[in-house]
Amino acid sequence: MTKQLYCFGESGHSYKVALALTLAEVDWDPIFVDFFAGGSRSPEFRAVNEMGECPVYVDDDLVLTQSGAILDHLSKVTGKFGGANDREASEILRWVLWDNHKFSSQAGMLRFLMNFLPEDKRPQEVIAFVSGRLKAAFATLEAHLEGRDWIVGDTITNADLSCCAYLYYPEPFGFERKDYPNIDRWLDRIAALPGWKHPYDLMRRAFPAA
Repeated sequence: MTKQLYCFGESGHSYKVALALTLAEVDWDPIFVDFFAGGSRSPEFRAVNEMGECPVYVDDDLVLTQSGAILDHLSKVTGKFGGANDREASEILRWVLWDNHKFSSQAGMLRFLMNFLPEDKRPQEVIAFVSGRLKAAFATLEAHLEGRDWIVGDTITNADLSCCAYLYYPEPFGFERKDYPNIDRWLDRIAALPGWKHPYDLMRRAFPAA
């Protein structure tokens, strides 16, 4: 049975898993969730994921939620992106947890507030606060990538897949690649991998291109 991923194009967390599946050459089908119309809050979706969030990965009777958990599972079944040894695996987990708490969480929130809320409902004080937190996280990643091709080890891992996800989106959220040369080169390196695709080429968008 082909694997399924409940997702939508604007979801950076969904893109983490969609990109991992694609780069690992796993057959999968995207199942569109109309998040902005309340799709993730419907009783039908809550029956799939009680947390009411995307992504949701389904493989026969296995149902997994939370991108970090799904990435870890995929590494175990494909043998890819999980690190060369236990020490690397622990370091990868460290960066995935950092990303979920400090990086993607801030980027996703800021991008939502700045682009997907009506302009008159955008909370400027919150946007300013989150922007400051995100800038600090960018500085951490930029410094770590100095002299490195990848976040952990000598090839792409779940650390890279988790941290890169929001950075390919075109909507503004205070990130300019020219301001972060190490991150810029790292993103180019990921995009050059065979099979790489932009999030809007992997998953259906809730808002079509203008």
